Amino acid sequence: MKRRDIIKILSVAAVTPPVVLSASAGHAAVITDDNVKDQLYKTRKPNQHHDGDIIAAPEKVGPMSSALKRLKRLQDTVGYGNFNVLSFDQGIRAARQYSRVGEFTRDELEVLEEIFYGEAAEYGFLGDKPVDELTSRISRRDIVKIPRSGHFLYKGEAQKMFDKVRSEVGTSLVLTSGIRSVTKQMYLFLRKASRYDWNLSLASRSLAPPGYSFHGVGDFDVGKKGLAGKNFTSAFAKTDEYKKLVDLGYIKIRYPLDNQLGVRFEPWHIKVV
Repeated sequence: MKRRDIIKILSVAAVTPPVVLSASAGHAAVITDDNVKDQLYKTRKPNQHHDGDIIAAPEKVGPMSSALKRLKRLQDTVGYGNFNVLSFDQGIRAARQYSRVGEFTRDELEVLEEIFYGEAAEYGFLGDKPVDELTSRISRRDIVKIPRSGHFLYKGEAQKMFDKVRSEVGTSLVLTSGIRSVTKQMYLFLRKASRYDWNLSLASRSLAPPGYSFHGVGDFDVGKKGLAGKNFTSAFAKTDEYKKLVDLGYIKIRYPLDNQLGVRFEPWHIKVV
């Protein structure tokens, strides 16, 4: 599929006053206002709506919402671990095979393609894109499932790094997220956006858009056993496990504090690639 113009699925929203510019305007909308928050403030307040944030165009919300629900049913059907490494083509075939999931509609597939092939910089994400094909596949020969985690890592450097880190930090350090296929990243990104009125800028401050996540090529997340969802907050940076990671020199954070990529601080994200 050729790259699509992101303007087909986006609108621009100002928080104060509430303004939505139509995606059919034919050009990327730009809001210049004294109240526009700079990028640094936005990444420090990632879950707040900010002036100039980009939201999904109204006509795209329907197919995005139905695609998200179908992806959730697909994950429930194939299993959490398998869904983490399921390619887009495999997902389409599985959805067609299982009636409880249902075949993706043409509108759903089109909007998912538009999201993947659009430029994430249009809504504030300035990181690199290590996966440039929507249909990229993860070979089962190249990965290993980490026991009691539900996650996979790539054999070689990623697996060796995790094993070494855990042996030195201790068994209280756990793998909280490993390999994520394009399908899994699409699901996570849409789920985040859906919870905040389809604000794609807001979603991209916490989750790399599909194709832009280095979880697809080797990176992984770690956390403290028992900390649960707080492992994906600044609370992890206050744990002894994080301090040990820093002291041992393992922390090479891809998204450090006040980075210029439009992404929140992620002290749990271990850079491998």
